Amino acid sequence: MNKDISRNPEPETRNPVHALGLLSGGLDSMLAAELLRRQGIQVTAIIFQTPFFGSAKGVTAANQLGIAHRVEDITVDHLVMVKAPHYGYGKNMNPCIDCHAMMFQKAGELMEELGAHFLFSGEVLGQRPMSQNIKALKLVEEASGYQGLILRPLSAKLLLETDPERDGMVDRKQMMDIQGRSRKRQMQMAQDWGLSEYPAPGGGCLLTDPGFSVRLDELFDANPSADPIDVEKLKLGRHFRLPGGSKAVVGRHHKDNEDLKLLIREGDIQLKQSDAPGPLTILDPDASEQDILAAAALTARYTKTGTSGDKVPILVIKSEVDEDVLEVQPMSLMDVEEYRVG
Repeated sequence: MNKDISRNPEPETRNPVHALGLLSGGLDSMLAAELLRRQGIQVTAIIFQTPFFGSAKGVTAANQLGIAHRVEDITVDHLVMVKAPHYGYGKNMNPCIDCHAMMFQKAGELMEELGAHFLFSGEVLGQRPMSQNIKALKLVEEASGYQGLILRPLSAKLLLETDPERDGMVDRKQMMDIQGRSRKRQMQMAQDWGLSEYPAPGGGCLLTDPGFSVRLDELFDANPSADPIDVEKLKLGRHFRLPGGSKAVVGRHHKDNEDLKLLIREGDIQLKQSDAPGPLTILDPDASEQDILAAAALTARYTKTGTSGDKVPILVIKSEVDEDVLEVQPMSLMDVEEYRVG
C-alpha cells in the first residue's frame, strides 16, 4: 500500500506534541494512530511481543502508516502476570485488564524515556464487553499508573476528557465517538483514508483461544514454574499428561518435529521410530520408567504402522551416550484419549 494515498500533507511546521501508542496491527489501532497524525502530532508506536501474541502485524502496520515504531519483548513479566492476574481471566485464559494495564505501564516508562507527552490506543468503548467497558477502561488506567495520560481517540468523545485534550495538545472536536462491536465506521474511515490493508478482527491473542487455554490451564496446574519454552511447546503437536505425571508432546508432522527440536532442553527425553520416519516425542527429563514406556507406546500409535497392532521399535534418547530401543505395542485409543490434554 502506498502510505501517502489520501493523506493530508504534512504541516509546514511540525507540531511539537509527541504521542506514543500501543499498536497491535489491527484496524482500530491503525486508525487511532492516523487520527492523531492527521492533527500534526508526532506519533510513535510501541509494539509488544510475548509467546501469546507476536509483533509482526504491528510492525507491518507501522510501516504502512509510515510511523516510527519500537518492539518490546515483555515475555518474562507477562508470563508472571498471566499465571496470577489481579483482575482474573476473561472467558478463557485472557487476563485482559491486567494485560492492558501492564502494556500501558511499560509504554508509560518508554514515554518518559522518549519525552513523549501522552499515550494512546485503538480501544473502542463496548467493543469487548468485559474488557472495554467504562469500568474496565478506568481500572486499566488506574493500574497503569498513568491516569489522565491515556487517550482512546476512537471513543474519546464518550469518555472523560484526558490531560492532553484539556491542555490543548489534542483537539477533542476531531476525536471520535465510536462504540460497540460494529466496525462499519472504522471500515469507512479506512476507505476514506486509503487504508486498504489490515487484518481481520480477532485471533490476535492465543489467550482467547479455547483449545490453547485448556492446554495452558493444565500446564500451570501441573507445573506452576512453567517457563516460556513450556508455553511455546503448547503451540505444537499433541499433548499428553502420562500416568506418572510427566508431559509428552508428540509431533503431528515434519514441520512440528523440526519446530519441537528447537525447543529441546538439556535432559529432555526424545522418542521416535527407530527404523522409519515418524513423529518426534519430547518427554520431561524426570519421567519415570513407567512414563517412558507409556510415551514409547504413544509414539508408536502415531507411526504409519501404529494401527496394525504389531509392535513398533521406538528409539529412546536420554542423552548423547544413553540410547535404547524399545519394542512396544501401540497405545490403545482409549488410553490415548485418557491422557490427552486439550
